[in-house]
Parts: sequence; structure tokens; C-alpha cells
Amino acid sequence: MTHISNPILRGFNPDPSILRVGDDFYIATSTFEWYPGVQIHHSRDLVHWRLAARPLARACQLDMRGNPDSCGVWAPDLSYCDGRFWLIYTDVKRYGTTTVNGAKGVSLRDFPNFVVTCETIDGQWSDAVHLNNSGFDPALFHDDDGRSWMLNMLWDHRPGRGRFAGIQAQQMDRATMRLVGEPHLIFEGTELGFTEGPHLYKKDGYYHLLVAEGGTGWDHAVVMARSRDLLGPYAVHPDQTVLTASGSTDAPLTRAGHGDLVHLPDGTPWLAYLCGRPTPGRARCIMGRETAIQPMRWDADGWLRTLDGDQRPMATPLAPDLPSWPWPNDAWNGQFDVEALPTMFQWLRSADHDRLFSLSARRGALRLFGRETIGSLFEQSLVARRVEHQKFTATTTLDFTPSSFQQAAGLVLYYNSSKFYYLAISADAGGRVLQLMTASPEPDAGITLDEFGDVPDGLIALRADLDGETVRFSWCSADAEVWTHVGPPLDSTILSDEATLPGLPNFTGTFVGMACQDLSGAGAPADFLSFVYEGLEQAGAVD
Repeated sequence: MTHISNPILRGFNPDPSILRVGDDFYIATSTFEWYPGVQIHHSRDLVHWRLAARPLARACQLDMRGNPDSCGVWAPDLSYCDGRFWLIYTDVKRYGTTTVNGAKGVSLRDFPNFVVTCETIDGQWSDAVHLNNSGFDPALFHDDDGRSWMLNMLWDHRPGRGRFAGIQAQQMDRATMRLVGEPHLIFEGTELGFTEGPHLYKKDGYYHLLVAEGGTGWDHAVVMARSRDLLGPYAVHPDQTVLTASGSTDAPLTRAGHGDLVHLPDGTPWLAYLCGRPTPGRARCIMGRETAIQPMRWDADGWLRTLDGDQRPMATPLAPDLPSWPWPNDAWNGQFDVEALPTMFQWLRSADHDRLFSLSARRGALRLFGRETIGSLFEQSLVARRVEHQKFTATTTLDFTPSSFQQAAGLVLYYNSSKFYYLAISADAGGRVLQLMTASPEPDAGITLDEFGDVPDGLIALRADLDGETVRFSWCSADAEVWTHVGPPLDSTILSDEATLPGLPNFTGTFVGMACQDLSGAGAPADFLSFVYEGLEQAGAVD
């Protein structure tokens, strides 16, 4: 018997929207400030998944320069209608103020919602069409009467109001991709609050509304309500929550919520949902929110429930009775003698990637052009991949000859502009130096910069070893075999949603990769010849 090893999409893959078209399953997940926007994974058996597309790859679809940390693309929704895939998403431009002198104040936020379409999942998606700005987490529901409806949570910025004001629906004309008629508030949520992430389904004469509630932390939950009329009123599930890990900070899967439903060809319902895997000691999720999946059941009363009715996430559910469909092993060897950036990598905010990096400027190297400070919200030269394991080693080799203290390049563990570790080569009057920059949200921490002596000319290899709650950096000359530690072991758990400065959003996960800065504005480049990530624990099937 084959079991699925949850999470199926590991390392910062939150807010799943799942879709079946024939024998193919697709999951779209949020990418926030990372470019290109939205990850779409593909499977035929719910066990084996591959990255099939990142559809938002042009400035006319997505330009996030200046977007705050953990803003950008929130909760995409993937659907299929009229022979086309439809993708609807929010590009959050402003997170807003949450407190004034310690009290809740006005929270002005900008939530433009857009839609794009494509006939194939991996084709060139259309230019974006703006829909509205009234709230985030948009979704499309294509009814069997030929009408389509857009749903999103409604944001209320007024003091003393709920902010999360409920779920609204408005008809969308598919021909023009414009909203028509008036919006209707169809569901105000339950006492759990933070009602968001709507998805709508029609079954047995009912409209079933699935929402996320309880916030994105330990009390996150999937909640359901239903109505005979799309516009309501909606009656809440007798159990209220369909799935949650509330009350647990040390289970294998925590923070479970924000789900979406798909049915197999035989009618069996499966729920895709986000979850977190906390470190054992500190209850912090370095990998952020990931995507898990498990079978559900429709009970005789017409309500959706987990298989044993306990509402809890399953770490290793039994795989469905579908033909096994493993994907070819297309593992990259870690060398940059390639024509296109390997698919695991992304960068931050900018659609103009030619100003950030090049694979053709030097054969066999990824050249990063020195741009703004690490943590810049506009033009930052940082190329990285998701951390998928609680224990891994990442190594890069670079060729870089800085001429000024304003130039630096190296290996970075990055959550956002207030949380990162950055081992870099820079320069002072005596030549090249090794330095470690730390940005920590812990009390009285902030951003620090420590130097660790001169480094010789030539190629330099940099390494990060993460083991649970600690990370340690090392370096060596490329022609040597002896690694030298840089500083003491460091606290890796600051690179998590749970470690934060007051009032800042924290919805992503840790990346590891390469960065280059030139604060003089000259754009001095660094050439990275290799990047190798070696992790333990593998996703997929468990026998």
C-alpha cells in the first residue's frame, strides 16, 4: 500500500487552489514578493508533483517593485472554463498600519485583483485584467447556468470594524473579463474571525462555501457553510471547522487551514490545504506554510468531513487508487552551464530580470549585477530557492573581486528584509574580506555586520549548514578541501513566520541563494559558478 508523505509541496507553498481537468491535477500557490508570480504544480496521481508553470512573468501581469515584505501575490485561484485556464490573484501593494500608540488604528491596504487566462497550463498567459480592489483572496466560481462569479474577502479599514468583513460575490462577464452588477456580501464568517480564502462548489442542490478562518497561525482552520442560493443566506457546518490543527504547536503538521476541494473521477473528495512543520524545540516554521492533501468524505447529512471525523490533518494518508505517475528525474547538477535559470530559483519583485542576472555574460556562470542593498524593496540582485528541509547543506562557488566596501556578494539565507543571514565577500583598504551580516527581529538585535578577516585571491566557496534550530557558515578556497567556520552556530528559527517585529506581515518562508550588491551604483558583477543544495527527507510516496 502506498501512502502520501505530507506536505506534498514542501518549502513555502501556501494557499493552495486545486483543480482537476480530466486526468490532470493542478495546484496553484502563493508566491508573495517572489518573481515570477504563482507556482502551479502538476500531478496525475496526487503523489508525484512537478512544477509546471509560473504564469505571471511579465510586467503587464505583475510588477512588484516597492511592494512591502510578504505582500505581492496572495492566494491565487485556478479554474477551468470555456476551454481555458483562469487564474485570479491579488497583488498586495500596501499592508497598512495596525496600531497607533499601542491601540488598533486605521489599516489602509491596497488589494488590486487581476485575472489572466491561457489555453494550456504552461503556455503564455494573457495580459492581466484588473477586476477590483475591495479585498484579497479572490476566487472564480463557474456556475452550471453559464454565469461566473468572483468571490473575495471584504476589507473594512474603519476603526472599530471587523476588518475581515466577510465574503462578497459579484458576477463576472467572461467575454469581457469585467465585473457586472453589484457586489453582494454573502457570508460574514463565524466567531473564529479572519474570514478569508473563499472557494465555492455546487453539490446536491447546495452551494458549499469553503473559507479559511482563525488567522494564519496555530488556530488556522478550514470552515464550511452552505446555501440553496448562491447569494445566501449560508448555514454554518454543524461542526464549524472541517479541518484544523488548533491547539497543537508540536504535531507533524500544524497551522492547517486555507483549503480547497477537488473530486477524483469516482467522486471521492480530496482537500488540499496549507500547513506548517515547526522545529521541535521552538515551535517555529522555518519553511513557512506548505501544502498538504488528504481524502475527505461527504456524510449522509450532506456535509464534508475528514475520514474519521476528527477534523485533524493527516501526515501520511493512503494514496488514491490512481495509476502511479512519477515524473522523469530532471535533477540539476548544480553547474551554471545552462541556457535558462533552473526552475527551483526565483528572485524578488522585478519583472526586468536582465538587470539583475545573466547566464550568457560569462559561459558557465550565473552573473549577478550588483544592485541595491540586501533587503531593498525595489531592485535587489538576489537569486534563491526554497528551503524544503529542516536539515540541509547549501554550497556556492563564486568569482568576485570587489574594489570597494560598497560592493559585496555571497551566500544568503533570506526570509525578508528584517530576517536574513548573509555571508559575503567585500573589500577594505587591504583587499578582500569576509563578512557576515545578520538581520534579526529578536529584541535589541536589528542588523549587524561582522568581519572575519582577509580572504585570498581566486575562487571562493561558501557554505551554510542548517540543522534544525541552528545554522553555521563556512568558507574555503576553491582549490582547497578544508572548510573554515565563520562565527559560532546561529539561531535559524529567526527565519520564520513566528519570529517577527511588531506590526509586520510574515507569510512566506526561508530561501537560500546568491546575492550581489553595489551601493555605488556602478553595478559591479559577481560570477557564481555553482550552487548545490543537499537536503534530507524526501516528499512523495511512502510504502
